[in-house]
Amino acid sequence: MLSKINSFGILGIQAYPVEIEVDISSGLPATNIVGLPDASVKESKERIKSAIKNSGFQFPRDRITVNLAPADTKKEGGSFDLAIALGILASSGQISKDLLRSHVVLGELSLEGNLRPIKGALPIAMKMKSDKINKLLLPSQNAK
Repeated sequence: MLSKINSFGILGIQAYPVEIEVDISSGLPATNIVGLPDASVKESKERIKSAIKNSGFQFPRDRITVNLAPADTKKEGGSFDLAIALGILASSGQISKDLLRSHVVLGELSLEGNLRPIKGALPIAMKMKSDKINKLLLPSQNAK
């Protein structure tokens, strides 16, 4: 099952939209992240798996493919953790896909499932305002 989550990345000081697609299919259990992720984004697989399990949800025992689009722009940092985790939960039917369609999601996850602040929240919020996007989920530490 496929889910799509909206997020944003930072390139220098410019924010750009990132669509996170999560597909869960049958096959050997594996989690693959594609779309030019750097090492910290690739490492998010382990943070996300622990955060999902420690938050009382089930981590799927299937093949999970995460695409970070656009594929030709490097993605950095932990700010995609929450969006990927919510995409996994939506694709596995544990939460509603409909609740997430109109939101932009950002946040780094701890192994417990708590949110950690992200870098670049202000330029992302400014870009969202100029693009007339007004629903943002992010760590409370970034709210100011």
